Amino acid sequence: MITRRSPRGAEVVLGLCAYTHDSAAALLVNGRLVGFAEEERLDGVKHSKAYPANAVAWLLRAAGLTANDVTTVAYNFDGRRYLSALGQLPGQLAHAATRSRAVARSGGFLTVYRRYQARMRDLARRFPLAEVVPVLHHRAHALYAFLSAGVDDAAVLVVDSLGELHTTTIWHATHRNVQPLQLRLAAAVKDPASLGYAYGAVTEHLGWRRGDEEGTVMALAALGEPARFRDLMSRAIALTTDGFALHPGLLPLRVLSHRYGRTSAAFTAASCPPRPSDAPVEPVHADLAAALQERTEQVMLHLARRASRLTGSGLLCLGGGVAMNCVAAGLIAQAGIVDDVHIPPAPGDSGTAIGAAAAVWLDATGSAASGIDGRCYLGPAYPDLALPTAPRPGLTATRPTDPVQHLARQLADGAIVGLFTGPLEAGPRALGNRSILASPFAHEVVDRLNGTVKFREPFRPFAPVILADKATDYVRLRQPSPFMSIAAPVTDLTRTHLPAIVHGNGTARVQTVTRAQHPFLASVLAAFGDITGHPVLINTSLNIKGKPICGTPDMALDCLAETGLDALFIEGWWVTKC
Repeated sequence: MITRRSPRGAEVVLGLCAYTHDSAAALLVNGRLVGFAEEERLDGVKHSKAYPANAVAWLLRAAGLTANDVTTVAYNFDGRRYLSALGQLPGQLAHAATRSRAVARSGGFLTVYRRYQARMRDLARRFPLAEVVPVLHHRAHALYAFLSAGVDDAAVLVVDSLGELHTTTIWHATHRNVQPLQLRLAAAVKDPASLGYAYGAVTEHLGWRRGDEEGTVMALAALGEPARFRDLMSRAIALTTDGFALHPGLLPLRVLSHRYGRTSAAFTAASCPPRPSDAPVEPVHADLAAALQERTEQVMLHLARRASRLTGSGLLCLGGGVAMNCVAAGLIAQAGIVDDVHIPPAPGDSGTAIGAAAAVWLDATGSAASGIDGRCYLGPAYPDLALPTAPRPGLTATRPTDPVQHLARQLADGAIVGLFTGPLEAGPRALGNRSILASPFAHEVVDRLNGTVKFREPFRPFAPVILADKATDYVRLRQPSPFMSIAAPVTDLTRTHLPAIVHGNGTARVQTVTRAQHPFLASVLAAFGDITGHPVLINTSLNIKGKPICGTPDMALDCLAETGLDALFIEGWWVTKC
């Protein structure tokens, strides 16, 4: 509850995702979202686990406030719920498949509870005049997903690895006329049944970092044949009436310690040996990835149908880390289970900073937080950036008289250009403010992007950004996709003229752009379309493999200097290598 006011008379709620991956902060002042930033974009550490000191400092500075003005700190976990895992111990000890890990599992949850207590003490020290309020993790996910959609009725499906003991929840959210916002929990699946855990386990088995490179496995899946390991994945992740379950003999019981592997000897025997991260990617790895992805899609479709039945809603909001699986999201959108699918710009844990703040505000006032609907450009901006003629050794900066035409012409001529403009995006996708843009026509551009700019696996696709009113010419999409969240089948026009944006499964993870959403990018797309005949560009994040999206001008200039980028367009400045 909000029981205090700041010395300035405002009710100031600071939402935090802290001390865990994807650290972030959000700020509500009198119920309106002032801003949001992910710490990795400011400290340069991908998936930063730090207390979000830089993000908090920027938010308070932008609002003209100090730490003493914060009335409530909303934390995105209720760590007291971890103790309920101890109640599972007798049942797990009673079964041979879980017995060997049962005690270690309970000990791990107890350790996490103790860490939670220490975190609450740290927050109380940092904000001595504020009340620190824990928020149920999945509730934070669900509330953010719903509020970002700007609708009055929706089913909300949250699927991740673990939130306290929840791994999957279905909610019914309503906010009609003058009635208070209602968020009702309709169903829940608890650990050890976890789709996020399963996907991360196989990601790690295949040689990539779980919690980071699941998207690489999703991309690899398009090159594999799922039939080879279909039976294995069906046994490992079984569908049930109320959701799904994991086979503990294949995907062993979760223990919150790095000392315990997440796949078993039986899983290895039935699939392939664990792949070292520097080993070649072979067909067997693609086949296992394909089977995992196929099963994930089946489970997500099953859960989406259940959410629709339980709520009767025509809109489905998705939240949690598994919501970032754009192929599964695209299949749900195509299946006709609901009229529309909405995924917020930051569906992973960072977005729960917004959801936690909104939950505290809702509980205290009965009112929905405002300023969240449809917004993704929420972070720091640098509109008054001034650069010298030589901003770095070997770099030259000029100011084009017609930025739109200049950028469109350079892209049409084959340049790969970083774009840094306006407020920092929320979430894992570059949405035109911290992007790398390139022409979708030439394969050599894609090869250069992979080989000299992104330094990533050649099988990973590049996503297109398209003018919204032309999107159906290029992708079979039933709804807008402003946050690049949905993979949609491409049209024959795209296959013929823009093969560089077509993935091996015949889809493209598209971002649709309107002039209202992003005037500058929409103008560049239109100008590029006038030159080439197609208002479509490759849009990938302004970063290199292993580093976060560039949140500051210095990070962007480093990206230009250290990669094969041809140029950087940064707040009206055109920066190139001498």
